[in-house]
Amino acid sequence: MTSSTRQFRAQTIPTVVMVIVTPLLCSLGFWQLERAEQKRSQATALEMRRKMPPISLTDSARAEADQLLYRQVKLQGEFLPERTIFITNRKHLGKTGFHVVTPLQLSENGELVLVNRGWTAATPSTDKESLANSRGQLSISGEITIPQAPAIELTPSDDDSQLPPHWPYLTLERYRHWSGLEVLPILVLQTSEDDKNFIRQWPTPKVSDLMHIGYAIQWFAFAIIALLVWLRLSYQKVSNETA
Repeated sequence: MTSSTRQFRAQTIPTVVMVIVTPLLCSLGFWQLERAEQKRSQATALEMRRKMPPISLTDSARAEADQLLYRQVKLQGEFLPERTIFITNRKHLGKTGFHVVTPLQLSENGELVLVNRGWTAATPSTDKESLANSRGQLSISGEITIPQAPAIELTPSDDDSQLPPHWPYLTLERYRHWSGLEVLPILVLQTSEDDKNFIRQWPTPKVSDLMHIGYAIQWFAFAIIALLVWLRLSYQKVSNETA
């Protein structure tokens, strides 16, 4: 009579593959956990920045733009409305409109900084020149950001100076080519009120660790699968002869 049982007999090639692949997959999982921790630390740091007292821009802003991200700021100066641009196709509560971005010349040092003054609806009766116009010294409050270029971006050229002031997105380099102005490498989202009635419901910056947690679980799952496959291949049927 013949019976069969399973015995553990590790095979060379599957064992070598398991020894290489499983630690690699685990290391990728732990790397993603480290990235998640970095994201949590970044989110905490950004929230702390937003709660810090407002600052006023100085010449140091040019060299420390990244360190000023999401800081609250108070500005005094005068808008240059003739260099206003309109960022088109921006939505608010289902309505289409645009953002109004105007350079502000600072009173304290003459530097130029771009200010996103807010959103307004696009209607046939919208007078963009009137919206941009704002003369005289003023004080505004806002939050510092850095404009992000899209994944596919046209290279700035000398012809940019001839472009109309209606853009699908803002990049500082293209604005410098278009305007001829050397603006600071930041954008201020205005939060203080004025007589223009712009809507200034700026999105809260979010830094999430969920994507990295998901990737970590994925890599650890692959490591477990690799180990299970190796175990399955290592247990082989062995026939036993009985009288």
